[in-house]
Amino acid sequence: MISSSILNDLVARIAEAGRSLTLGSSAQANDPITLCERLLTGKGEATGLAIAQQVLDAYATLDDQARVDFFHEVEKRFGVDGEALEQAVAAWRNEGPAAARALHFASEPRSQELIRRLNRAPGGTPALVGMRADLLEAAREDPALRPLDTDFQHLLASWFNRGFLELRRIDWSTSAAVLEKIIAYEAVHEIAGWGDLRRRVAAADRRLYAFFHPALGDDPLIFVEVALTAELPGAIGPILAEDHPPLDPRKATTAAFYSISNCQKGLRNISFGNFLIKQVVEELRREFENLTTFVTLSPVPGLRRWAEQEAAAEDGMLGAEAAAQIAAFDRDDQALESEELRALAAVYLLEARAPRGGAADPVARFHLGNGARLQRINLAADLSTRGRATAWGVMVNYLYDLRDIEKNHEAYANDGSIAASSGVQRLVRHSKWGTAHA
Repeated sequence: MISSSILNDLVARIAEAGRSLTLGSSAQANDPITLCERLLTGKGEATGLAIAQQVLDAYATLDDQARVDFFHEVEKRFGVDGEALEQAVAAWRNEGPAAARALHFASEPRSQELIRRLNRAPGGTPALVGMRADLLEAAREDPALRPLDTDFQHLLASWFNRGFLELRRIDWSTSAAVLEKIIAYEAVHEIAGWGDLRRRVAAADRRLYAFFHPALGDDPLIFVEVALTAELPGAIGPILAEDHPPLDPRKATTAAFYSISNCQKGLRNISFGNFLIKQVVEELRREFENLTTFVTLSPVPGLRRWAEQEAAAEDGMLGAEAAAQIAAFDRDDQALESEELRALAAVYLLEARAPRGGAADPVARFHLGNGARLQRINLAADLSTRGRATAWGVMVNYLYDLRDIEKNHEAYANDGSIAASSGVQRLVRHSKWGTAHA
C-alpha cells in the first residue's frame, strides 16, 4: 500500500509542474474568485492541482472581512446551474426514472465541485477544514452563507466518515507534538501543564483515546479521557486530584468517560463521538474482562441558563417563585447540595426540549442520541468556577448499558423518549418545580 506521505509528495510534484503551466497576470494569480473560475473550467490535472493550490494560498492572505466577501462571492457565483437543471427536469419528465440520476447531478451547486477540486491540492483537506471554521463564524452573523456551509458539511461528512478514522491510544510515549495538542484542545477540564497530562495518560487506571484522519496527520479530531474506578464516580475532583492513588485496573469494575473534546472547529456538526465511545468500550472490554459498567461523568452546561430564563418568563415552566429559589444557589453553598437542586436538574434534563426537538441540554442530546441512559444526578460534583457558572456544580452519569443502547437510541430518535433510571424519574414526579409538579 502506498503511504500517505508518498502520495502527498507525488501530488505536490504534480502541482509544482502544473504551476509552471498556468497562465495569467499577477493580479489574476492573487484573486481567489478568478482562480476559482479557472479551476472549475480547467481540465488538466497538473494545472488543476496548481490552481487549487493558488486558491488556497490566496485565501490564506485575506483578512477577516475579505474572507467573508470571498464566501459571499462563492455563494453567489457557484450555485446551481439553472439552465442545466431545467433541461434535466424536462428530461426526467419525458424519460422518467432513467433520467433521475442526471437530475440529481444537475441540481448540485457548482460550489460542491469547487470544494472537491480544492481538496485535491497538497494539504487541501486541512486547509478546507480551516476554511469552514472561518465560514461557520461568518454564517453565524449572516444566515445567507448557511447554504454554502451546507455544501462544506455534506462533503466533509463523507471525507471524515468512520471508515477513514484511526483510533489511537495516547500515552506518555506518544510524541510530544501530539501531547501538546491534547493539552491545547482539552475543552472540558483544563489540563494544567505536563504533570496534569501525565496523570491523565500515564497512570495505570487512566486511558486517553483519540480519532485521527490520514489527511490531518497527527492532528486529532476528537479524544476521550477515561478513569477506571471501583464505583460510579460522583465528582470530578477525585478523578483530577494530584494526590489521586492509582487503582489496580484489574480491580476496576467501571470505566468512566469524564471528558470528550472535539478538536477541529471546522468539523463542527460532523459527529465522531458516538463511534469513539462505542469503539473505546470495545477496546476496554478486550483489555479488562473485569469491567462491567461504562458510564460518563458529564457536565450539564445549559442548566443555569435554562433555569434563569424559565424563572424570568411569565409562562415559564418553573413557577412564579422559582427566581427566588434559584437565587439561593448563588448565595448559599449548602443549597448546592440540596434535593431542590437535584430535582431542578432532573426536570431540566427530562422535560426541557430544544427548539428542534430532543433534550435541551447539548451534552444530554449527544449521549441520549448514542443510546445512553440518564443514570444519576450528582450535586457539588464540579465546584470549579466554570462548573458553578453553568450548572451550580451539578454533573450527571449517563450509563452505556450494552444490552439497551440500540433500544434507547431508537426510542430517542423516533419519538424523543429519554431513557432514565427510576431514581431520576422519581425526582421529576415528586419535584416542586413548575406548575405541573406543584
